[in-house]
Amino acid sequence: MRDIPDLLDSLSRTPNILAELVDTIPQQKLDLRRGEGFWTIAEHVSHLAEVQPMLLQRIGRFLKEEHPEFIPYLPGKGEEEPDTPARLEMASALEQFTTCRLRQLELLKGLDQGTWRRTGTHPEYDAYSLYILVRHILMHDHWHMYRIEELWLTKDAYLTRL
Repeated sequence: MRDIPDLLDSLSRTPNILAELVDTIPQQKLDLRRGEGFWTIAEHVSHLAEVQPMLLQRIGRFLKEEHPEFIPYLPGKGEEEPDTPARLEMASALEQFTTCRLRQLELLKGLDQGTWRRTGTHPEYDAYSLYILVRHILMHDHWHMYRIEELWLTKDAYLTRL
């Protein structure tokens, strides 16, 4: 857990990285669907914004509960849920992402090692803790940002098929 300062620093930088990435993409590319089952760039950005309140809530539960039990968040897997995220206006999505990220960081600043080690139960994972959640948030951000850049720049023959 020696990397906690680095994780927090990286999480604090992600909103600017995401905003600059989105700003460089031509408008006509934002809603281009590259193939069946692919999300658009705008849907990836919208998803990043939409999951932040849930992640903020998970952080809060780790701080308030002894051993919280979580349920998976699986977009597009429920009967009532669409296969793709609702498309938000990009400026609003980026603002929501940034606002929630700042609130997450406020909760995480100054926590002691014991708090970072708090564990919970999550059916998707063999181990789950506040520390793992925070690292997961960063990796989730960067996975989607990579996918955004890939959808924007990669030629069809080289596009990752998930």
